[in-house]
Amino acid sequence: MELFKSLVVFATTFIIMEFMAWFTHKYVMHGFLWSLHKDHHNQNLKTSWWERNDLFFVFYAVISMSFFYSQVELGFIYGFAVGFGIMAYGLTYFIVHDIFIHQRFKILRNASNWYAKGIRKAHKMHHANLKKDGGESFGMLFPPIKYFKEK
Repeated sequence: MELFKSLVVFATTFIIMEFMAWFTHKYVMHGFLWSLHKDHHNQNLKTSWWERNDLFFVFYAVISMSFFYSQVELGFIYGFAVGFGIMAYGLTYFIVHDIFIHQRFKILRNASNWYAKGIRKAHKMHHANLKKDGGESFGMLFPPIKYFKEK
C-alpha cells in the first residue's frame, strides 16, 4: 500500500509540475526574471550554446534534491516520491522543450503525430512574440486544445 501511495504522490507531483512550469514561465520568466529568459526568445542575444534561461533548471533541481534530503535526513515519508516527480518532469521538459522543439541536440526531428504537431505549434506561437509581455501558451506538456486542431 505504501508503494501505491508513493506512486500516486509521484504522479500527482509530475502533474502539478506542469502548472508550476506554466506559472513560473508566465509570471517569473516573463516577469521579474525576464533578464534571464529573454535570450531564449531572441537568438541574437545568445552568446553561447548555453542560455541564461538554462539557470531555471537549477532552481527546480535544488527543490528536487531538497525533497530527497527531506526523506533521508528529516524522515518525510514521501520525499523521494516528490523529488522523483519533480526530476521526472524536469527530464520530460528537457526532452520535449530543448531536444524535440528547439533541437539543441539533433535528434527526435521527425516526430509528426498529432501530439508532437500540437506542442510544436503551441511553442511556435509562444516564440512568435519576442517581448516580455503579450505572449501566449506558457505551459509545455498540455497546451490549449486549439493547437491540436488541423488548419
